[in-house]
Amino acid sequence: MESNIAHQLSTLGHPQRLAVFRLLMRRYPDRVPAGEIAEAMGVKASTLSAYLSALVQAGLVSQHRSGTSLRYTVHMSGVQHLLADLMVGCCRGRPDICPPALLPLPTGVPAMADRKYTVLFICTGNSARSIFAESILRKDAGDRFIAYSAGTKPYSELNPFALEVLRAKGHDVDILRAKNVSEFSGPDAPHLDFVFTVCDQAANEECPAWEGQPVSAHWGMPDPVKAKGTDAQKSLAFQQAYGALRNRILAFTALPFAQLDRIALQKAVDDIGRADQGASA
Repeated sequence: MESNIAHQLSTLGHPQRLAVFRLLMRRYPDRVPAGEIAEAMGVKASTLSAYLSALVQAGLVSQHRSGTSLRYTVHMSGVQHLLADLMVGCCRGRPDICPPALLPLPTGVPAMADRKYTVLFICTGNSARSIFAESILRKDAGDRFIAYSAGTKPYSELNPFALEVLRAKGHDVDILRAKNVSEFSGPDAPHLDFVFTVCDQAANEECPAWEGQPVSAHWGMPDPVKAKGTDAQKSLAFQQAYGALRNRILAFTALPFAQLDRIALQKAVDDIGRADQGASA
């Protein structure tokens, strides 16, 4: 057992392998194509293959074939065994010396009180999908949620097709602006209960370490900004993105928050992100 722990820690001790592992942790439970990982990491396919092979051999990552492509995801049971072994061997399971974040959460105990929750939606440009999500949540459940959106590389102007859709749906667009995720970290930032990424590129990037351990999930979907064709065809892509996000947000707001412990809540928001991937792809 000790040799396996040493092997796993040694594997993660390589900076680039650790970066790949962290990317897959951010995307969990998604199965991410190797090509997408290589593009996000900025490495050659052959180099990435060596990193992934080492992580698979260490029992930290699982490989899955989908047609002609290989997809990768975190082997969560292997990671959980590693953390459990470290807790027993190093911390002795003592809450006085182990960070509370590493201790198992009790099941059956609601992790979140019955109150108004704060939600942040993140995309790369913060010009369409995350703006849609912010607007939908504010309009449909603003009495129960405080909605924000931000981008990892926000554009200075919101997408005109996105604004057209929002106006047609009766949203107030005057309060919207593109924001950087940095506004939501630091001592003056609002407390966040939920953080959702709505595009793969943003999910693949390093984000701030959120204070308070908000529940997070990836609700990736195609970027309507990349739609080709006539204005009518582009507008349709934005309408479809809006509809897919509204379906997810309606499912999210229908969750019985006060009755779910954190583990059950995490599973629920992960399931929402996967529910209509086929329909929105």
